[in-house]
Amino acid sequence: MVANVQLTSEQLDELRAIDSPTIANAIEYFSIRPRVAGYCGSNVRCLTPDAGFMLGYAVTCKGDSTTEDKDRREHTELYRAIHAMQPLPVVVVIGDDGDPSRLHLACHAGEMMATTMKRVGAVGLVTNGGLRDIREINALRGFHYYGRGLVVAHGRPSIYDVGATVNIDGMEVRPGDLLHGDENGITVIPAEIAGQVAAKAREHRAMEEERLAEILSDDFVKQFDRVTQYR
Repeated sequence: MVANVQLTSEQLDELRAIDSPTIANAIEYFSIRPRVAGYCGSNVRCLTPDAGFMLGYAVTCKGDSTTEDKDRREHTELYRAIHAMQPLPVVVVIGDDGDPSRLHLACHAGEMMATTMKRVGAVGLVTNGGLRDIREINALRGFHYYGRGLVVAHGRPSIYDVGATVNIDGMEVRPGDLLHGDENGITVIPAEIAGQVAAKAREHRAMEEERLAEILSDDFVKQFDRVTQYR
């Protein structure tokens, strides 16, 4: 499993310093994918907002913790895939492969799995199912945790198909994709433009700051007062 594009450490640092909505705005300028694609929907939440901005290359797999007769525990293969990506930052992405109506009962990881993932090189975990042990995850300091919500029990956890393409609430993730996330959600940074996104994001943010200054100025309100007077 390899990254779809390998940026320099300096380029990664530039992206890591920018919020995810601004990254998403920057991607739109390049018109290389549909506007309603490439990012995660609102059913997947950031459970560790104090961890800052997440950036990493995807190591993917499927998981199912709600099917009683399924027992595929390929966790070691997953940990090996994470470690093989070092020294790159890795985000583990678990696509729930069980009954969609039981996603609220799914729990794909907790303290033990997350700690192991971090030890072998992961900076975060993303799933469209549930997670648990949030206090212990916060104690890991800097490990990013995204999921449908918190679930008390792990059910019957299975991990398998390491390296599969998965869909996380509308966001297709392939192994090696570069993911950027914060408390607003997650987006895939397309490989074709990954090296240009940070500069475009800074340019877009500067434009927004200029526009916000206009909106917050006294003159902005006065122009609406004048319109009202002439009605």
